[in-house]
Amino acid sequence: MGIGGIGGLDREAHVAEGTGAAAAPRTLAEALRARGDEGLAALLRARPDLLSPVPNDLTQLATRAGTRGSVVRALERLDRFALQTAEALAVAPDPAPYPVLLALLTGDEGDAEIEAALPGAVALLREQALVWGEDDRLRLVRTARELLSPSPQHPSPTGLGPTVAEATSGMSPGRVQEIIAAAGLPATHDPVSAVAALTGLFTDRARMGAFLDGAPPEALAVLDRLVWGPPYGEVTANPAPPVRWLRDRGLLLPVSARTMVLPREVALHLRGGRAHRAPEPVAPEVAVLREHRPQVVDGAAAGQAYTALATVEELLKSWGEGGPQVLRAGGLSVRDLRRTAAALDVTEQVAAFWLELCHGAGLLASDGEADERYAPTPAYDDWLDLPPAERWARLVAPWLASTRTPGLVGGQDAKGRALSALGPDLDRAAAPEVRRRVLGLLATLPPGAAADPETLFARLRWERPLRGAAAGPATESPGPGPALPDDLRSRLARWALAEAELLGLTGRGALSAPARALLNLPLAEAASPADEGGGVEESVAAERAATLLAPLLPEAVDHVLLQADLTAVAPGPLRRPLADALAVLADVESKGGATVYRFTPGSVRRALDSGLAASDVHAFLAAHSRTPVPQPLAYLVDDVARRHGHLRVGAASAYVRCDDDTVLGEILADRRSAALGLRRLAPTVLAAQADPAALLEGLRAMGYAPAAESAEGDVLVTRADAYRTPARTAPVPVPDGPPAPDATLLNAAVKAIRAGDRAATAVRREPAAPTPAGSLPRTSSAETLATVQAAAMTGSAVWIGYVNADGAASQRVIAPVRVEGGFVTGYDHTADEMRTYPLHRITGVAELADDQV
Repeated sequence: MGIGGIGGLDREAHVAEGTGAAAAPRTLAEALRARGDEGLAALLRARPDLLSPVPNDLTQLATRAGTRGSVVRALERLDRFALQTAEALAVAPDPAPYPVLLALLTGDEGDAEIEAALPGAVALLREQALVWGEDDRLRLVRTARELLSPSPQHPSPTGLGPTVAEATSGMSPGRVQEIIAAAGLPATHDPVSAVAALTGLFTDRARMGAFLDGAPPEALAVLDRLVWGPPYGEVTANPAPPVRWLRDRGLLLPVSARTMVLPREVALHLRGGRAHRAPEPVAPEVAVLREHRPQVVDGAAAGQAYTALATVEELLKSWGEGGPQVLRAGGLSVRDLRRTAAALDVTEQVAAFWLELCHGAGLLASDGEADERYAPTPAYDDWLDLPPAERWARLVAPWLASTRTPGLVGGQDAKGRALSALGPDLDRAAAPEVRRRVLGLLATLPPGAAADPETLFARLRWERPLRGAAAGPATESPGPGPALPDDLRSRLARWALAEAELLGLTGRGALSAPARALLNLPLAEAASPADEGGGVEESVAAERAATLLAPLLPEAVDHVLLQADLTAVAPGPLRRPLADALAVLADVESKGGATVYRFTPGSVRRALDSGLAASDVHAFLAAHSRTPVPQPLAYLVDDVARRHGHLRVGAASAYVRCDDDTVLGEILADRRSAALGLRRLAPTVLAAQADPAALLEGLRAMGYAPAAESAEGDVLVTRADAYRTPARTAPVPVPDGPPAPDATLLNAAVKAIRAGDRAATAVRREPAAPTPAGSLPRTSSAETLATVQAAAMTGSAVWIGYVNADGAASQRVIAPVRVEGGFVTGYDHTADEMRTYPLHRITGVAELADDQV
């Protein structure tokens, strides 16, 4: 029996026959019509693609719910047991009573867990309009049955093959009679009854058991190899005796000249009635790997959060004068990524993560120039002015929603092209859902507990069994590291765990308190996969998370400890003015809880080039050191300052001038100056072929400390200019289908669909000339005007056909209240509001039947 017309439903099929109690639904549209508003809202919430655009009526909604793309998307969002239930319905008779479905899942021995979980799975499939009908006539929508039913091209996950009737559909009647004779069944007069007799034998447990008791052991061994699938096997032109014995009795049926198949009824008997080898009615538990005190977890997470802020700041500061060039195809070159990783002292994979994080937060972008480069955006300067906890929240919130997947960097796309950091083809629509679900599952564990990753991945695979392998090509590689599961969803989960630890959302593998606040996750139970967006506004959640993190971050200090070995130790994070000034005066030697800076002649000269005098450096050191300024450091500053500016370099192409002509003589005599092309113009002036910048670098390499001067002879103060891109917006995540509708949209959509359905199914009085089903009513202009005027006077509703200015035709039920000036104004039951329609656009009008008024 067919499923009933989903794609081309006749209007007559929408009205139940007879009177009295409501009849069982005969189509999906009738099943939807019997739902309440909450049931329709639940369907639209679970399958938001059905809302684009809002269906005109329930018939259109049912048609759209049965399209292939929508059904595939709905199946991909089912958990494993709900999917197994749908797969069992696909191999069951259509329609299937509930006991038949239960038997396919539990088998002959029964299973209490399956019996307890099956009503919920059926209710879920009904809610999503994948299954309709009462329990005595459960129907899987036609498209889902086509997708899940077994075929040679698309084997069923159940491992079952075709039924006896399907496998013998092309067989000659004489051959069918030979099979039932070999099986010990009486001959029949037609092939239909013969196939029914063979099917009856295979589905009768007692008779089938006795029949197989007489089978040769070798034949039973052949069946054992096919019973759990795949059910197809190749045979030679002269098959072995066990195969021939099975073929002659219909236990194996020919699909082609060289292929045999095990009929579904035989396989189910051998399986004990079970459609699946291992039904999974209960979600796998996420096991605890280790436990820590919550205070330890929060402290570790706060340390990671501080490190994340320092890393982002260091990265963007190093690119503050203009970062690497953008590749022609987009993204960062492998060489530039390697340099960035070396500068940050991290792996290339981690460096790609920090780059994508800055880009996703809108702090980093390309400048859009002809020679395109990466650089910080103006938003970076605003970000620097925020308190540390708020800066952290501004990083992790975009990360949660981002579809960028830095774990793919270093791999290849489906065409074999390398995937580069900040480049195209790194978006994976499933990434935000996986991140939130991973953190949601961590929230189900006791505070301070870290999850066992393998059990976490198993839970994710159970929740979305169809979404893993289809999300990305198999050639993508996550780079070096431990072996990962094959499906992309598990790899996304592994990357999410690692990235959450880098960001400080987790500490020692356990979820931190600020992360719980940011995600608005409950403490004892996880949000359902369908409700992963949290219960408060994102900005409120971010503010609450920042409030919890703030007291856990280390306090910024305003002093350093100067050492006699020309180093300075920062006992904690430095306040920004001090950190910026010290970064000019000294070089960072080591990072960690206490940063070590080293003073060198080059770093001191850098400070003098920025406009500081020696006295300014001495005052700065004395003001910010808790220890006396060591004598070697004071000598270093004075010695560099004494020689700084002794030589002056300007543009001739370039020149050098010095009041001490003996110094210029030494420079000319030095072989290392040959490349500069120097010659004496005057006792105190040398001209050079090199440009001023190269001349400065050359003299410094020779051990001198020259200073640049302007055309007026003044010393040039050189400092790094901050380069910023034009204002850029953060990249928009690639959506994974339509967004989840809010309550307002759902209510409005349900009202519109209900109103449109009332208009589409309203019973009209028969006109003199019958209107073809599904077409607009047709009346003359005079008849249209007279009918709507009469309806306005009597306050009754009428059915009209209307064509708008774009040429779109629709049917509506309106209650006219005023007709004047070529327009009719009335209450439109379809739109559920007052509207005005031009009379010349109304194709026709018909009165409603008395019981519809």
